Amino acid sequence: MASTQKSYHTKATGAALATAEKHAASNSLTLYGSCFCPFVQRVWIALEAKDMEYQYVEVDPYKKPESLLAVNPRGLVPALRHGDWGCYESTVLMEYLEDLNGMRLLPKHPRGRATSRLWADHINRHIVPQFYRVLQAQETDKQAEHAVELKTQIEKLVDAADANGPFFMGADLGFVDVQIAPWILRLRRVLGPYRGWPDPEPGTRWAKWVDALEGNEHVKATTSTDELYLDSYERYAENRPNTSQVANAVNSGRGLP
Repeated sequence: MASTQKSYHTKATGAALATAEKHAASNSLTLYGSCFCPFVQRVWIALEAKDMEYQYVEVDPYKKPESLLAVNPRGLVPALRHGDWGCYESTVLMEYLEDLNGMRLLPKHPRGRATSRLWADHINRHIVPQFYRVLQAQETDKQAEHAVELKTQIEKLVDAADANGPFFMGADLGFVDVQIAPWILRLRRVLGPYRGWPDPEPGTRWAKWVDALEGNEHVKATTSTDELYLDSYERYAENRPNTSQVANAVNSGRGLP
């Protein structure tokens, strides 16, 4: 029986494609990325927010160019080449871009910078791994169990955010927002269809933050069409159960604030 698994995407779509094409010309600052990768999108959003000149190079994960391997011998993205120097790991790259020119994503005050780094670490340690646990779990009870833990970790982040927002530190897009944005986008585009993750409850601080990120020009400029994400995560999700168990688990008790 022939396999029905869809092929992976090697090219962005929608607004992200237009942005990639805009930045196709050679540049001393080059981002190596893959259109479906949320870690790449972090760095891409930062480059767009800072209005920096750069080249975007789409990498086929099974046909890695030598120029990428020269930067990261493991061939993983995101990777950044700047002149004769290169580096990788999304949070490290965002910190590097902070030390260059352009709009600052970290606050000027040392306490604000430390707070942003603390909650960026929370995202990397507790939210990102839990997202994948929900996605990869095949038993509905396990999906619900992991979804409750994901909700708990998101609650901690929202509780720490500026009360008025709409972004984490207040009115402007910042470091923590860019760190979490790719996964917030994928809650609706991936965990919603595959696992029943619910949309934010209108009027909540969580909904206000999600809406602000979805509507941000730099986030939108690096986001492909919903179909690309559905296709790209199908092999991780394996099935799309017709169940409300995750939604019920997330909405039970105190919902996201």
